[in-house]
Amino acid sequence: MEYVREQRSGAAEADGTATGPDPDAAAGPDPDARWLALLMHAAFFLLLGASLTRFLMRHPGEARTPWIIALSITLAVLYLLGPVLGSRPTPRRVAWLGVLVAVWMVLVVLAPSFAWCAVPLFYTGLRILPPRAALALVALLTAFVVAAQLRLATGFDPNLVLAPPAVAAVATAVFVHMQRQAVRQRELAARQRELIDDLLRTRRELAATERREGTLAERQRLSMEIHDTLAQGLSSQQMLLQAADRTWTADPDAARRHVRTATGIAERNLAEARRFVHDLAPADLAEGGGLEAALHALAARESAQAQGALTVRCHVEGTPHAPLPDRVQSALLRIAQGALANVREHAGATAAGLTLTHLDDRVVLDIGDNGRGFTPEPGAPRTTGAVRGHGLPAIRARVHQLGGTLTIESAPGEGTVLSAEIPLAPTALTTPEDPA
Repeated sequence: MEYVREQRSGAAEADGTATGPDPDAAAGPDPDARWLALLMHAAFFLLLGASLTRFLMRHPGEARTPWIIALSITLAVLYLLGPVLGSRPTPRRVAWLGVLVAVWMVLVVLAPSFAWCAVPLFYTGLRILPPRAALALVALLTAFVVAAQLRLATGFDPNLVLAPPAVAAVATAVFVHMQRQAVRQRELAARQRELIDDLLRTRRELAATERREGTLAERQRLSMEIHDTLAQGLSSQQMLLQAADRTWTADPDAARRHVRTATGIAERNLAEARRFVHDLAPADLAEGGGLEAALHALAARESAQAQGALTVRCHVEGTPHAPLPDRVQSALLRIAQGALANVREHAGATAAGLTLTHLDDRVVLDIGDNGRGFTPEPGAPRTTGAVRGHGLPAIRARVHQLGGTLTIESAPGEGTVLSAEIPLAPTALTTPEDPA
């Protein structure tokens, strides 16, 4: 409404020249404003009917009676034409209000009992006109009401002079308060919509961030998978083929054994690659038998590939109360693969052992060897070159992602024991990163 907007804008209220938005449109979505409008419309026709009835009862058969009836009907018709002219404060609607007020004034001059129809007209004027014009109209209507009441009185009565302005002031104050409340409610609703939009935008940004973090975690996981399987297999094939090349002339049988061993490794790598494409699960686990069978197969394969240079044995202690989660089985198998790759390539060991221990609330995998050993640095991954160094960091990452602990015991010349302890409590396995 114009009055509402002027109340919100100090500058516009100062000059009183602005025209406002649609008052009825503002009332449309507001149930309180709609009910107030219906109440004022009903009050207008009720007061108009009561005033006409009072006049006809007290002044029957007077010469002005036809004029009073005609003007009452005209006033009612004009009031009904208001919605037809539209709800926006256009010049035509302002002109309609002027004609309506003029007809009412004529009626009040001819019959002062029509004065109290001014209260609904207050509301109509406040809805349509700018603040200053609306207040001027209220003052004019109040003056006519006071004059009409004094005409009806037999003598001077202070209440008749003070009561109409008081009623007009109360009606105006109530209207202004309601409009300001409506403005506050609309502003609050707008702020709530903004907050909801901000919340939705924040949720979208958070989801995008989580997707990016998931993508990075998946890339890291895949890099560890490739290092523990394909990269190690290719490295073994390279060494075997190089050995076959060196002994091809001097010892053809040994060269053929190297080639056959490299062929077996290539088959395993092919199975791993196909498994990556399928569901990224370790091929040994996918073949059935669970983690224990996969560890036994891994130990046998490593021993066969070493051709007597390294013997790997596997031992299982205890019985799990429930099947291990797939991600735990996959991670422990990858840890064993990475650890044995380090033993084969760096330790110079002749014997190694895998020990899987099932306890009540955790599972422990120990990988030990009788190699040259080293001096471990607490909390720091061991690297051996610009390209290598993914073994222990990858193992540490897998254990950390499952909420476990990694212990490395080693000394120069005394071999190495790597122990990965994974808790089986539900809270320890709910991390979003999946090392498998």
